[in-house]
Amino acid sequence: MAGHIQDRWYKTETDADGKTCRIKTDRYGTGMRYRARYVGPDGTEKSKSFPDRQKRLAEKWLSAIETDMTRGQYTDPKSMQITFRQYAEKWLDSKTSSPMSRKELGRRLRLHAYPVLGSRPIGTFRPEHIRDLVSALEGKPNVGPSYARNIFADVQSVLSAAVDDTLLSRNPCSARTVRRPKPAPRLVVPWAPTQVFGVRSALPERYQTMVDVGAGCGPRQGEIFGLAEDAIDFGGRTLRVVRQIKHVEGHPVFALPKGGKTREAPLPDYVAESLRAHMDAFKPEEITLPWETPEGPLVSFRLIFTAEQGGMVWRSNFNGKEWKPALAAAGLIPEADDDGKYESAREHGMHALRHFYASALLDAGENIKAVSEYMGHADPALTLRVYAHLMPDSRERARRAIDTVFQRLSHEDHGPQTAP
Repeated sequence: MAGHIQDRWYKTETDADGKTCRIKTDRYGTGMRYRARYVGPDGTEKSKSFPDRQKRLAEKWLSAIETDMTRGQYTDPKSMQITFRQYAEKWLDSKTSSPMSRKELGRRLRLHAYPVLGSRPIGTFRPEHIRDLVSALEGKPNVGPSYARNIFADVQSVLSAAVDDTLLSRNPCSARTVRRPKPAPRLVVPWAPTQVFGVRSALPERYQTMVDVGAGCGPRQGEIFGLAEDAIDFGGRTLRVVRQIKHVEGHPVFALPKGGKTREAPLPDYVAESLRAHMDAFKPEEITLPWETPEGPLVSFRLIFTAEQGGMVWRSNFNGKEWKPALAAAGLIPEADDDGKYESAREHGMHALRHFYASALLDAGENIKAVSEYMGHADPALTLRVYAHLMPDSRERARRAIDTVFQRLSHEDHGPQTAP
């Protein structure tokens, strides 16, 4: 049996003759009599107290602990005293991701996971509790499928850490009966070139080159807003995506691109000429913002795209006052209503320029790994999931490839034993 059981009502002493005898302690008759003790996997002593006449129960408890250790199902008893919220917040503090990522993760947990799971002791989690969370998320009109998957992944990460810390024997998120929120079954429909140029021509002149950069190199909106002189290598025909402008709790900051990784994309001649003309007409302006968080160190860069009144381009102003009117002028969304408001145009945001970029490369036969690198995706599998349906039919390419080889071979002299 793991550990031992201490009887706190008696102690053993040795008398003058060397004989041992049991005598009552000062605690005799009061409080919990038996203390079951053992050493946990982390090397620290654990214990649980039992009342008088419950020694057999204490022995069973120690035996169960030993069995759990043998089976790899041991959980620390303190897991019954720590709630999911307490553990999650401690786990968040120890994460090494960017401050913005930690804030966003904490926000998702606070708004959507804690109301359902926050007060539950970490050691009591079962698959049914995760199924309750999934049901709650699906019942929220403001939580879309992709956002629900992010919340589920956050909870799964917290509980995986709890398993590593022996506060939980297994992660209930991985149970077969738990259904992970599914992404919305929506295929990307890229814009036609006429739509790209229609939106471009409807924008004010100072913003038109944004379309060329987005459709010709594939950066995200925040990366376009954060594009500076130092990121353009005209001689090397390369665009370096090294920063973005994003908003942390309403405050704009400079930060690394999504995923914390910089990248390079080929700079087409058309985009290079458009950038040169833009920089001649609208001189780059030095903009100073904090780095990563509103409290971060101030850094300055000479931005390519700035607002008409000076300063950085604000996402909300640009989307509402410049982008949506251009979409309407290009026929992609209806005109504004009598109050001057436009319909939601989620599928026609600036991200549509990235979709156009990916579709153009794939249609030209570029391989999926290169497209993934140019777009800054975490791995090619993500690019393939989003854009596989846009890839040209490989069967026709295979036919052309083999026909080309055999047509060439058929005109060469391979000797008298070669079939025509």
